[in-house]
Amino acid sequence: MTSPTTLERTAEPIASAIRWTRTQWLLLMVVCTVLALDGLDVSMVGVALPSIGHELNLGTDSLQWIVSAYVLGYGSLLLLGGRLADLLGRRRIFLVALSVFAAASLLGGLVNDPTVLIATRFVKGLAAAFTAPTGFSIITTNFAEGRERNKALSIFTTFGASGFSLGLVVGGLMTSLSWRWTFLASVPVAVLVVVLGYFFIPRDTPDAKDGGHDLWGAVTLALGMLGLVYTLVSAPEQGWGSVATIAGFVVSAAVLGAFAVIENKVKHPLIRFGILREGWVARANLSAIGLFGSYLSFQFIVTLFLQSVLGWSPLGMALALLPAGLIVATSAPFADRLINVFGATRLILTGLVSLGLGYVLFLRVGTTPNYALDILPSIILLGIGFALAFPSINVQATAGIKDSEQGLAAGLIQTSTQVGAALVLAVTTAIVSGHHGSEVPSAAAMLDQFRPGLMLSAGVAIAALLVAAAPARRRAVALAA
Repeated sequence: MTSPTTLERTAEPIASAIRWTRTQWLLLMVVCTVLALDGLDVSMVGVALPSIGHELNLGTDSLQWIVSAYVLGYGSLLLLGGRLADLLGRRRIFLVALSVFAAASLLGGLVNDPTVLIATRFVKGLAAAFTAPTGFSIITTNFAEGRERNKALSIFTTFGASGFSLGLVVGGLMTSLSWRWTFLASVPVAVLVVVLGYFFIPRDTPDAKDGGHDLWGAVTLALGMLGLVYTLVSAPEQGWGSVATIAGFVVSAAVLGAFAVIENKVKHPLIRFGILREGWVARANLSAIGLFGSYLSFQFIVTLFLQSVLGWSPLGMALALLPAGLIVATSAPFADRLINVFGATRLILTGLVSLGLGYVLFLRVGTTPNYALDILPSIILLGIGFALAFPSINVQATAGIKDSEQGLAAGLIQTSTQVGAALVLAVTTAIVSGHHGSEVPSAAAMLDQFRPGLMLSAGVAIAALLVAAAPARRRAVALAA
C-alpha cells in the first residue's frame, strides 16, 4: 500500500499547472455543492431554533432534538454509507440519497407537527450520511493521486467548512423572513444538483463481491453506531451516570463488538479493520476528532455567550464569527499547494497549534469585550487553524488507500468528525449545565459557567496536537511527517 509520502512528495513539479476538463470541473462542483448544502443546513437551522421554538411552542429539550436528530442519522450511518457506495455504486447512492435529502427538506419546511419536523431532520441526516462519504470517494476515484487529488480534496473540504461558516449568516437572513426558509432554500439547489449529477457523475462498476453477503455485519454496524450516537447526544439530558446512559453505552459496545467478530469471520467483510493499521490513517482520524470536537463545542459556547451574556442578535453573532468562515473559503485555491510544499502532517500540526492558541486566547475575554481586540484575534486564529488542518486531515486519511476502499476511508474520517463532535459537545453541555445556580445568573456568573467548556475545547485541541505529533512507528508514516 502506498504511503502518504507518495501523495505529498512525489507529485509533479509545483510550477506545472493542473488543467482539468470542463467535465471534471462540473463533476467537482456537483459534489462540492452537496457538501456545502450539508454544512449550510446544520448552521442555518441552529440560528433558526429560537424562531422555531416560538412558532411551534417547543421547549429547550425538543429544540435540542432538531439538531440532535440530524447528528443521530448522520453520525450513525456514515461508515455504512461510505462502504455501500463502494459495493453498490457511488453514482447511484449519491443521486438517490440527494433526492431523499431534497424531499425531507421540502417536508420539513412545510410541516407544523414538531414530531414530523424532528423526523425530517433524522432523514436528512441519514441522506447526508450517504452523500458526504460518497462524494468524497467520487473525487478520490476520479482525480489522480498527487497534486490533482490534493487540489480537488482541498476544494471539496473547503466547500463543506465554508458552507457551515457562511450558513450562520445565511441562516440569520433566512430566519428574518421565516424559519421555514432555512429548510426550503436548499430544495431547488438539491434538485438542480441531482440533474447535473445524472449527466456529469461517471457511471462506476460496483464491487459487490467484496462484502456483498455481509448482511449481519451491515445490520450490527448500523444498530451499534445508532445506539452509540443516540447515547452521546442524549447523555446531557439523561445524566452521564444514569441507568439509561450506562445501559446505552454497554448495549452499543456489545453490538459493535458483535460487528467486529462478524467482520473477522466473514470471507468478504464490510469493513477491513486492517485499514487502521496504516499509522497515518489512524492519526488522521484522531486529529479529526480533536479538530471538530473542539471547534463545534467552542462555537456552541460562543453562540450562547454572545447572545445570552452580551445580548447580540443572531445575525450580529453570525457576523462576529464570519471572519473564520471567510478565511476558510478564500484558502481553497492555495490549500493543495501548501500540502505539496510542506506535507499534510506539518499543516495538521500548524493548524492544531493555531486552534489551541485561539481557544486559550479567548479565555481572557470578559463581560464587556472589545470585539476587535478581544474576540477577533481568536476568530482569526481559529479560521487559520481550520483552513490548514481540515483539508490536510482529509488528504492524509485517504492517502495510499486503494480505489475499492476509498468509500470506506472517506466514511471513517467523516464518522470521526461527527462522532467526535457529538462526544465533545455532549461533554461540554454536561459541564456547562452542571454549573447552573438556583437564581438567574449575572453576566459574570454566566461567563464563569462557560469557561470550563472553553477550557475543554483548548484541552481537546492540545490532545489532538500531541497525537498528530507523536513519533510514527512505521517507516512509511515517518516519511510522510
